[in-house]
Order: sequence, then structure tokens, then C-alpha cells
Amino acid sequence: MSATTSDATAATPSSAPSAGRKDLRRSLRDAERRAEQLHSGRSGYWFILPFAVVFLVFLVWPIIYGIWMSLTDRTLIGTSPGFVGLANFIEAFGDAQVWQTLWQTVLFTLGSTIPLILVAMVMALLVFTGLPGQWLWRFAFFASFLLPVAVVTQIWAWMYQPDLGLFNTWLGALGIDPVGWLTDPNWAMIAIIAATVWWTVGFNFLLYLAALQAIPEHLYEAAAIDGAGAWRRLFSITIPQLGRTTWLVLALQLLASLKVFDQIYLLTAGGPNGSTRSILLYIYDTGFVNYRLGYASAISYIFFALIVILSLTRFFGGRKEA
Repeated sequence: MSATTSDATAATPSSAPSAGRKDLRRSLRDAERRAEQLHSGRSGYWFILPFAVVFLVFLVWPIIYGIWMSLTDRTLIGTSPGFVGLANFIEAFGDAQVWQTLWQTVLFTLGSTIPLILVAMVMALLVFTGLPGQWLWRFAFFASFLLPVAVVTQIWAWMYQPDLGLFNTWLGALGIDPVGWLTDPNWAMIAIIAATVWWTVGFNFLLYLAALQAIPEHLYEAAAIDGAGAWRRLFSITIPQLGRTTWLVLALQLLASLKVFDQIYLLTAGGPNGSTRSILLYIYDTGFVNYRLGYASAISYIFFALIVILSLTRFFGGRKEA
């Protein structure tokens, strides 16, 4: 009896490591098999298949179809478009309306991008300095960005109303003649830019506020020890530390402003006298009002090429800075 117990006791320690080694070898074989499957790439295709289908159907195919359509005289009511080669592109380069609307788009981009950077930065600095009621300021500065464009344009159309609008009421109180904010060609673009800045500045405000909170506190402590005042810390520490965020906001804002359409369409529809018509609105009018889908596609691809060039310039500029 004692001999049997002794044999079992002696066998137990030697069998446990043996079972552990078998489990370890099995795990290693499974890992090697999974690694071989991953390296072979067969299983990876199934993971990217849903995205690839959506990418091909909703991005690649529309681009290819649009290029083909720009080489034809396809209309909205026609059934058998004819191939015209580069005729649509040649016509677009000689179309004065294309260059006029492109110039007005550039004016809108410059007029909106600069205040959207400066105002957002000032708003973020005011909140970052510790104003009382932080949640109220953050909500007030960001809330307008959550509104749909139809609501924003309705609010500003009421304030721009020539007889009972808020701005002309203020001008009347100061003894100044009323302004046709949306009917005067000299003021219409400025009015649209003001509405756009109020509507979208909240997004840039959040980006700047996040960047301010990421600045290391020891920089300010070291500057304070050296006797730097508030303005010196602002211009020597805060603004330089916001440089990368400013480049990001600039790139995003340029791309967004170049694609302006909604607020112009709803506030002025491109008027008065075409003074606020953007390039996208001209493309829309050409394709869906004048029914020339082929020509509208050609203008779209010319504008698309300009945006790609701008994006590549920003991309390679950013790589040099990095």
C-alpha cells in the first residue's frame, strides 16, 4: 500500500510538466497556423470586402462615370449622349461665368477663413483663461455649429430683413440709412460671410481649446519664474504652441469654404445679379437648371483638380514642417 502511494506521488510531478508542454506545443502550432493564414492574405480579404464594395460603388464608380459624362454632351432629358471629347473642357476654360464664380468662391474663402481662425482662437483663449461659468461659454460658442443650415439661414434672413430686421433697426437708431444686406451686390457676400462665421466658428473653437489644454504647464511655470508677463507668455508660448492646430484649421477651413453652396443657395440663390454665385452653384445651375450634365461634369472636374492641387500643396508643406 505504501509502495503504491509512493509511486503515484512520484508520477504526478513528472506528468504535469509533460501535459503543460503538450498544451504549449499545441498553442504554438495554432499560432503558427493563424500566422500563416494571415501572411497568405486570404483571410484579410474578407475583412476589407465590405469597405471595398462600398468604396467601389459610391466613390470609384461615380468618379469614372463622371469622367465619361464630361466627355459627352449628355443632358438631363437626353437618352443617347454623343461623345464630344475635350470640347466641354475647352468651353469651360473659355467660359467667363466659370472664372467669375470661381473668383467669387475665392473671395468667400478668404473672407471667411481669416475670421474663422482669429475669432475661434480668441474665443478659446477667453475660455482658457478661466472665465466664470465655463460650461455656459463653451455651450454658447459651440451651440450654433449644431444647427442645420436651413435654421441658420432662416435666422439670418430675418435679421437681414430690410424693414424690420435687427441690423437695420440698429442702424436706424444710430441715424444711418438701412442697408439691403441680401439685395445690395456690395453687401450680399459680406452678409453671407458673417452668417457663415457665426454658424461654423464653434468647431474651430473646440480644436483650439483642446490644443490649449495640451500645452505643458511647466512652460508657463518656467516663464513665470523668469519674470515673463501675461502678454509675453501669450506671444512666446501659447501662440507658437498653437501653430500645428492653426495649420490644421487653415487646411480644413480652406477645403470647406471652397465647397460653399448651402447658405448661398438658401439666402440669395446666387444673387443679386450673380454677385454671390459660387462655382458649385454655377455647376448646379448648369446641370440641373440648364440640363447640361456633360458640361457641368467638365466644370466639376476642373474645380476638383484645383482642390487636389491645393490639398497636395498643403500635404507636402506639412511634411517639410514635420
